[in-house]
Amino acid sequence: MTERKIGIIMNGVSGRMGTNQHLIRSILAIRQQGGVKLENNVTIMPDPILVGRNEAKLKTLAEAHGIARWSTDLDSCLADPYNEIYFDSQTTVLRAESMRKAIAAGKHLYCEKPTASTLEEALELARLAKEAGLKNGVVQDKLFLPGVLKLKRLVDSGFFGRILSVRIEFGYWVFEGDWQAGQRPSWNYRQEDGGGIIVDMFAHWRYVLDNLFGNVKSVSCLGTTHIPKRWDEKGQPYTCTADDAAYGTFELEGGVIAQVNSSWTVRVDRDDLLNIQVDGTEGSAAAGLRECKVQHRVNTPKPVWNPDIANPFRFRDQWETVPDNQMFDNGFKVQWELFLKHVVADAPFRWDLMEGAKGTQLAELGLQSWRERRVVDVPDLEAYR
Repeated sequence: MTERKIGIIMNGVSGRMGTNQHLIRSILAIRQQGGVKLENNVTIMPDPILVGRNEAKLKTLAEAHGIARWSTDLDSCLADPYNEIYFDSQTTVLRAESMRKAIAAGKHLYCEKPTASTLEEALELARLAKEAGLKNGVVQDKLFLPGVLKLKRLVDSGFFGRILSVRIEFGYWVFEGDWQAGQRPSWNYRQEDGGGIIVDMFAHWRYVLDNLFGNVKSVSCLGTTHIPKRWDEKGQPYTCTADDAAYGTFELEGGVIAQVNSSWTVRVDRDDLLNIQVDGTEGSAAAGLRECKVQHRVNTPKPVWNPDIANPFRFRDQWETVPDNQMFDNGFKVQWELFLKHVVADAPFRWDLMEGAKGTQLAELGLQSWRERRVVDVPDLEAYR
């Protein structure tokens, strides 16, 4: 077995998502399992170098996980030919500039979403990477959630018949930070820092809807800032300038209607933080992060509206659980493995920067719909060229 080491610049991994999902549960987990094995008796071994602006944070993180390489000098890391991949999980407003540098340095690109603050920038990055002949990808982690994979299995099997509608409920209560620390960084609630739930979550809903149920054709969105004042990491109050909840309706190919509620100001009364219900002519399904339940037309109860009597049905008991039938690994790690195979062995990888630009497009159009209070069509990205 031949080991093929590959240097990866990991910029911005001192944040919550970068540390937990990309560093610990992906790259370090891949190293601990002995790398990514290819069919030609070669094993890909990722060798990360942690990059950021805070030297103390980087040093502490590297020492805690036995990582030998870290730096506050992005330019020198990009200049080193040993580092073949540039990964970016910085805040969105910083991403485009660093990505341009990585493209100019000839690095393959993998990054978190949104890929840029504006659609114009997202399309520019996709174009520059293509012109430079660089392999590129964007994180689309929810496609690899066990619950979503089970939904995809149902779609591919024809279980639903003709899909009629999709309803997505996502969110939880994020504490304001005054009497209890918030679970999300304060920049999420400042528009000037790239915050806002529409910018954050519409990129996710775009690839979930496109890949499972049909391309998004139009959007109607109402956003709001339910909590106008929060407290930051230092306990200082600040005014929230970004939306913390969004209520969207999307028309998909084939006439499917998707309703999506995204909120950081909702208390959870459902089985999971994410719930996706799909209704079709032959059956329905409800999926969370890991579990998925179904109800076929022959098992559908026949309720009758009668508020004068106690409800005779236990509706949740009338659904059947979809079995795992496979082992599920961490979704971020799975996509990292696919991207590494793409770079080293030219394996297929369809979640490129152009796919990422679709998420930025939907976020922009969602904000436009909210601002103009109307339904907005979602044109093919070719129209922007």
